[in-house]
Amino acid sequence: MCSQLGISRAAYYKWLHRIVPETECENIRLAELIKEYDERFHHILGYRRMTSWINHFNHTVYSQNRIHRIMKKLGIHSVIRKKKKKYTYTKPDETAENILQRDFYASAPNQKWTTDVTEFKVSGEKKKLYLSVILDLYDRYPVAYVVSSRNDNKLVFKTFDKAIAAWPDAKPIFHSDRGFQYTGRVFKKKLEKQEMKQSMSRVGRCIDNGPTEGFWGIIKAEMYQMYEITDEASLRYAIKDYLRFYSEERPQDRYYCKTPLEVRQEALASDVPREYPILENKRINKYKEKWCA
Repeated sequence: MCSQLGISRAAYYKWLHRIVPETECENIRLAELIKEYDERFHHILGYRRMTSWINHFNHTVYSQNRIHRIMKKLGIHSVIRKKKKKYTYTKPDETAENILQRDFYASAPNQKWTTDVTEFKVSGEKKKLYLSVILDLYDRYPVAYVVSSRNDNKLVFKTFDKAIAAWPDAKPIFHSDRGFQYTGRVFKKKLEKQEMKQSMSRVGRCIDNGPTEGFWGIIKAEMYQMYEITDEASLRYAIKDYLRFYSEERPQDRYYCKTPLEVRQEALASDVPREYPILENKRINKYKEKWCA
């Protein structure tokens, strides 16, 4: 073996009987921990969240570079999101201005809500399920959601009614895309009755509703890894249980490894809610400096 690898026998035996450095031993233990978390959370963790979750649950201070290096050695990475289909332009009957203007920061709960509807294909059947969710931009908490086999006005109205039943005093800016459910007069009257300001994304600008679009990416990337989905019943269970997991068990870096529910409960119990500013994206700022001057 030494001859084939081009090393001396003495060098091999020196390596075999060496004293293993403490750093290497720690890397071995860390590698086992990474493999454990990767299996436990069904391969949904990239190196950033892997670092945060390991440090949070084990009270350690490992760096992202170290975790990333070991994950590459182990061939471990998060699931890759599939590319979405191109946007199909539609002409809505009645629209509202983009009041939100991509300002996704909120200093307290129930200041800004965003909403959208997404679809899930039922495995092995020519059927789809539709999920309507309303997110609070302060804590990214799903204040209401409804699953239906039909993408219609009833789905959106029921989601809105559930949100108002849970938070009757809420008067946030209500932001959506220009889907037909949100441009109708009936829905507009619902918002006016609740004294909410309606805001809509511009045509073909999905980034105007970035947090909700990001949420769809997260659920579709992670949910199918965490649950065995074979039919409509299992898909409905997966959606419901994943939303519970997202709200109650999934820590987020922006909130210092607290879950959306923990952030919301702390804010509602405090006279002055804690602020969680959105970190600047250096790549986006560099792009703007170059092309948007």
